[in-house]
Amino acid sequence: MPNGIAYLALLLWPLACVAMFRTLPLQRAIVWSLLGGYLLLPPRTDIDLPLVPDFNKTTIPNLCALALCILIARRRVQIWPKHRVMQALLVLFVFGTIATVLTNREPLIFSSIRDAGPIHIVDAQLPGLRLLDMLSILSEQMIVLIPFILGRAFLSSESGLREMLLALFIGGLLYSVPALFEVRLSPQLNTWIYGFFQHDFQQMMRGSGFRPLVFLPHALWLAFFMMSAAVSAAALARTAERGLRARYLAALLYLFCVLVLCKSLAPMLYALTLVPLLLFSGVKLQIRLAVLLGAAATLYPMLRDYQLVPTGLLLDWAEAINPDRAQSLGFRFGNEERILERANEKWLFGWGGWGRNLVRNPETGEIATIPDGEWIIAFSTYGWVGYVSMMGLLGGPLFLLWRAMRKLEVSRYAAALAMLLAITMVDMLINAILTPFTWLTAGALLGYCEAQRKASEPARAPPPKRLRPVL
Repeated sequence: MPNGIAYLALLLWPLACVAMFRTLPLQRAIVWSLLGGYLLLPPRTDIDLPLVPDFNKTTIPNLCALALCILIARRRVQIWPKHRVMQALLVLFVFGTIATVLTNREPLIFSSIRDAGPIHIVDAQLPGLRLLDMLSILSEQMIVLIPFILGRAFLSSESGLREMLLALFIGGLLYSVPALFEVRLSPQLNTWIYGFFQHDFQQMMRGSGFRPLVFLPHALWLAFFMMSAAVSAAALARTAERGLRARYLAALLYLFCVLVLCKSLAPMLYALTLVPLLLFSGVKLQIRLAVLLGAAATLYPMLRDYQLVPTGLLLDWAEAINPDRAQSLGFRFGNEERILERANEKWLFGWGGWGRNLVRNPETGEIATIPDGEWIIAFSTYGWVGYVSMMGLLGGPLFLLWRAMRKLEVSRYAAALAMLLAITMVDMLINAILTPFTWLTAGALLGYCEAQRKASEPARAPPPKRLRPVL
């Protein structure tokens, strides 16, 4: 259970954000208020208030960043995208949840028959969604989109994109210190500071050592963040002057060593793929690959539903690498199949929250499945409407960036962030790793595409002045 320090950290984070917005440039303040909250605030700690989303390490930084852009920076926040498809996806993401509530008003009832003594029936149930819950769900969706909106409005320039990569790079260097501490002495920092351990400790043991997680929900999250920092170092090294390039490359080597010590296979494979691409390939190849990865991730549920994903082949590959990883992957596939079967019962708008989307024991109501991938959580909770709108908002900027590169020269910073966004979408198939920084990246890339499109349009001549007759 979280201690007082955990709740105090949540309550004090708005003051830290105020200090950043008063002392740092706007772009840097936005990035670090979101990224800093993600890295430092306690996980699985909520301030629960009625009829509104829980206040936690995601919602508090999001709300603070938006409020301070308006109150301190005195900037107007533009919400509405210029592309009509992106407008439609944004509307569906927020207001499609109304249909989810309206189609899930009925409670889910479970009955358990027992034979001890006289036979009796014990009923358990999950409540249906109320009309009052609509307010909470709508506000939750809006809060989730805040980084997307801020990224589009304020981080779409060349300097904004570089600021995001630089934050990942510096954050990785700083976070490597507590990460190495936990590699050596076991993951204990969250327990010592916030009073609880945020996951299953056995999953943090790999081989003869430990996997660090510091203040993140799982060791996979930390490994993915270290991969992102290493990829950012490669992107910054590619564009740096000769004097700084060697330093970035040395930091890249160091970050990769830390990533290896995190003992997570998928992030290491991502780094081994992305880093050489960013160091040696052109921008067009990087963007094409990002679009392909984003498209594959978006189409995965459809392919999975029609049994077109070669799960047997993937398990054989994983078995050849590590039997334990093959067992873990097989467990994920099995859970996916059972949850997907249930999700298809309400395929359009989903089952809603409160665990209604999970497969449960029909007698006791106990949870019988564990959803791991972000895609299956979104699909089973909000149906195809929620899934398509979420993946469309994330992947749409990749497609627009690909269209823009056919006419204009695209920034290497944009290409690097596109690769990170695409690989995040791929990882969302196996992990629930969608973070505020992912939304920030998607919004920044969308704003960059809109700015590039505007710059490429020919300037319109002012209308000719009407001459008045001289009397």
